[in-house]
Amino acid sequence: MVSAQTAQAQMLNGRSLADDIKKEVAAEVRRLIDQSGVRPRLVAILVGEDDASAVYVRNKVRACAEVGIKSDLHRLPASITTTELLALITQLNQEQEVDGILVQLPLPKEVEEALIIEAVDQAKDVDGFHPANVGLLAMGRPRFVPCTPAGIIELLDRNQVGIAGANACVVGRSQIVGRPVASLLLQRHATVTICHSRTRDLPAVTRQADILVAAIGRPALIRGDYIKPGAVVIDVGVNKITDVNEAHALFGSEAPKRIEAIKNRGYTLVGDVHPAEADAVAGRRTPVPGGVGLLTVAMLMRNTLQAAKRRRGV
Repeated sequence: MVSAQTAQAQMLNGRSLADDIKKEVAAEVRRLIDQSGVRPRLVAILVGEDDASAVYVRNKVRACAEVGIKSDLHRLPASITTTELLALITQLNQEQEVDGILVQLPLPKEVEEALIIEAVDQAKDVDGFHPANVGLLAMGRPRFVPCTPAGIIELLDRNQVGIAGANACVVGRSQIVGRPVASLLLQRHATVTICHSRTRDLPAVTRQADILVAAIGRPALIRGDYIKPGAVVIDVGVNKITDVNEAHALFGSEAPKRIEAIKNRGYTLVGDVHPAEADAVAGRRTPVPGGVGLLTVAMLMRNTLQAAKRRRGV
């Protein structure tokens, strides 16, 4: 493993960028209301009692209030059937004042997730998960770009990270992050490699990347020797760490603060990248928390605004 005695990577601040994007959306929402009387409306659906999902939805509802988007939240029991959830989505599809529908994933295993995603009106699918919207994205003609991939591209662009001609590696092939961000990077003329759990000699592949996106859901999988010196590392993972000794090994000079968090609330967060080792090798990286997750919410606000403008012809 790479020694992590001296941190050198510059942090790519997702918080300040997310604030900038929300301010831009808020200004456009005000203009839309003033000129046409249209206030965008987002409806979120939360099924069950998953703590992480509840936090994500709460953050999205709060962001709507910040930017002037009207929001509604349907909190439904985990016992809901696929048929009952489909009926609610059909109703929301028909409501003219609803511009965006967000079904928080994952759903309980008893609910047929694919059917639910496909039931959402394509024009209100602000997550960009409907198969028709996935296809449009793959063709380079996106109606909605999934929020996390959109935030990653925004982060790279606004930090003047050159994409065209770069070697980019995406670790993870999910439909939510891995595949769409790979498609976006390819459309921006990067040379893209997608890695996953069966990739042979993963470090040898990732070390070729000028831009490395880690989105595989395994805490601190990407070690220092996975990273090309000077590379830009985008960490999409959000994983809980509860062991004090593990925190000490992962966070370097930041360890005391993280250990205090474990003592106070029982856990701290780490991404899919080993932060202390990455800092000794990477040129720039996103922190966890404070990186990509905040941009995901900001891009949802932008997608909801776009949905309102397209649907209403303004």
